[in-house]
Amino acid sequence: MALVLDGNGTMTVGNGDITGLVAGALPSTVIGTGAVLQVVNGTYATEVSTTSGSYADTGLTASITPTNSSSKILVLISQKFFANPTNGNDNGGNVIVLRGATTLITAQRVGLSDGTGAMDNYFTTSYLDSPATTSSITYKTQLARHGTAGTFFANLSSCPAGITLMEISV
Repeated sequence: MALVLDGNGTMTVGNGDITGLVAGALPSTVIGTGAVLQVVNGTYATEVSTTSGSYADTGLTASITPTNSSSKILVLISQKFFANPTNGNDNGGNVIVLRGATTLITAQRVGLSDGTGAMDNYFTTSYLDSPATTSSITYKTQLARHGTAGTFFANLSSCPAGITLMEISV
C-alpha cells in the first residue's frame, strides 16, 4: 500500500481511501459515527453556598468549540452538594445544568435530609447535547435553596467538582 504525502498537507493512502489530512484532521469518512473528536475537562474546588431560592453559579464550568455543527456533546458532571437544614426544613437544594443560558437538566431536592440533620451527596449526571454550532459553548452548574430556610452548599470543604465535555461525531 502506497503512502503519498505532498507538500500541501494532503496524504493519500493506497487507493485514496484516506485523503485530505490537513492540520491533523481526519475526514468524516474515516472517523465514523461515535468517535470522540475532543475532550475538555474543568474542575472547581472552592466552597459556594446560598440561602436564596434564586439560582447562582457553583463555579463549575467548562467550554468547548465543536469542530462540526452536527457533533453531539456528551456532558459528564460529578459535584458534591450539602444541605444544612434550619428550623426543621429538610428540603435540600436544587441544581441545574446549563448550556449558555439554556437549562438542560433540573434536579430538585439534592442533598435531601432524612429529617435527622444535615445531608450531603454527590450529584452525578450525564447528558448528550445537540448544540448545532461550531461556536464556543459554555456548560456550568448552578444551585438554589429548595425550601424556605437553610443553607445549600456546593463543593463543601473544598471538595473538587468535575465536568467533562466530549465532542462525539455523528
